[in-house]
Amino acid sequence: MSLQRYQNELIVLFVFVLMLLAFSYKHTQVTVQGSKAVQIQNEIVNFKEIISLKRVWGDKGLTKKVGKLQKLISSDKVKWSKKSKKVTAFYTNLTGTELNKLVTKILSLAVEIQKLDIQKKSSTYDVEFKCKW
Repeated sequence: MSLQRYQNELIVLFVFVLMLLAFSYKHTQVTVQGSKAVQIQNEIVNFKEIISLKRVWGDKGLTKKVGKLQKLISSDKVKWSKKSKKVTAFYTNLTGTELNKLVTKILSLAVEIQKLDIQKKSSTYDVEFKCKW
């Protein structure tokens, strides 16, 4: 008989608890959906960056540009070795302007630099350069 007396209050309490559960479910779903949207946007940005890098690295003219490094400095100062898409070059007795020209050209190329070793010997420089693309 006491339950009959508080029947309306129990119904209101049950509806209130149900309403709180629905609100918490909705809140978690909105939060998860927002985080997934941010994650998808980040993946799209990364994917676009990968595509642009593949275009740059897959450029047919890149081999010609790397080949210009051999002709940039006089041939008596250069020891050049090219195997498929890998280059090893040794430059000896470079002046400061030749070194600056060479390093600027190397850094403007879209290649993976494996080794760039610059050693100063009195007023000249020796450079060892290895890269692949």
